[in-house]
Amino acid sequence: MNTSPDATGLDALVRPAVDTLGLHLESATVGGEPAQRILTVVVDRAEGTDGLDLDELAEAARTVSAALDAAGEDLPGLGTEPYELEISTPGVSRPLTEPRHWRRNVGRLVTVEILAEPGSGAEPAADPAVVPGPALTARIQAADEAGVVLIPVRPGAKKGMPAKVGEPERHAYDRLGPAQVQVELTRGGAGAATGELNTEV
Repeated sequence: MNTSPDATGLDALVRPAVDTLGLHLESATVGGEPAQRILTVVVDRAEGTDGLDLDELAEAARTVSAALDAAGEDLPGLGTEPYELEISTPGVSRPLTEPRHWRRNVGRLVTVEILAEPGSGAEPAADPAVVPGPALTARIQAADEAGVVLIPVRPGAKKGMPAKVGEPERHAYDRLGPAQVQVELTRGGAGAATGELNTEV
C-alpha cells in the first residue's frame, strides 16, 4: 500500500475542523492505491488522560467530512480521486516525543532511553550532547512543559516477586529518547489514581 506523508494543504483543511471539537490533529495521511485512496486522520485530546469514545470519533468523522466536502472536489494529496475517510486515535504504539504526549500518559508504565550527560563515561555519539544511555522502565508520575517525573520500576529479584519501585526522578525532555508505553493487564493504566503511582502490584 502506498502512503504519503502529511500534506500541508490537506492538514490546513482538516486541522480547523478538528480544532472546533477541542481535539488535536496528530496526522492526516493518504494511503491506498489509485481509485482506492484512504485518508487517515489521527486525532487525540489536547490535554488530560481520558481516551476518546466512539461517539466522539463519529462526531470527528462527520466534522472532518463536512470540511472536506466544503473544500470542493480537488483536494490536496487526493486530487479528484474517490477516497475513504478513516478517523482513529494514536494508540499505545505511538512513541512519546512531545510534552503533550507525556501529559496524556501520566500514570502509565513506559520504557525510555535516558540520554547520558557528556563526559559521563558512556560511548561517544555523533552528537556529543546526546550520548545513548540505559533504558529505564518507569511510571509517569507527572509531566509539564520542561520535563517529566518518572518512578523507576524494576522486576522482582525472582519470578513471582513484586516489582521494586524506586524514588521519583525528574528528567528534562532533552535527556530522554522516545518513550514507548507498556501494555499492562493488571493495572488501570492512565486511569490509576495519584495514590497508586508509588505502588506496584
